[in-house]
Amino acid sequence: MNDLHVRLAEDTDLATLVRLRDDAARWMLAQGITGQWQPGQLDEDHFRKVMTTGEVWLATVGSRVLGAWELWWEDEEAWGPQPPVAGYVHRLMVNRSCARPGTGRLLLRAAERRIAAAGREFVRLDCLAGNARLNAYYVAAGYRVVGYKAGKPQPGGAPKSFTLLEKNCGLVEG
Repeated sequence: MNDLHVRLAEDTDLATLVRLRDDAARWMLAQGITGQWQPGQLDEDHFRKVMTTGEVWLATVGSRVLGAWELWWEDEEAWGPQPPVAGYVHRLMVNRSCARPGTGRLLLRAAERRIAAAGREFVRLDCLAGNARLNAYYVAAGYRVVGYKAGKPQPGGAPKSFTLLEKNCGLVEG
């Protein structure tokens, strides 16, 4: 997808981010993936807050938004206190109404390149422990399971258990 453009989200993108997250939650529920995301859990304030402490990225082709993700520079709730050696990818979202198969991998690679460009050694993410399909997706993308976190607090929901995965930035494809 040569015409894919990634950019930092702005305040004018907040409604789009909420809609994208809610659409992704509805898609999961339609696929029988329960217990992960629910429509209406996150609002504009959530994404605004992430923009002040981390980064929120949007991927577009022309005027169409294909997806987004959050990039955090620390994640003590999941990983505990850590030296500044990683970037943490959260809420990787794909617009299923217009994105082609493989878009999620393209977005993930863009996030990985951003983390590598920041001089961090690892790309880290967490995945709902009970979502075998998503866990397998990340392992197939080159991530390795490095641990588990039980009872991680969730914005707008009850604490959940997660698989912790990481990838060495030296393994990031260009």
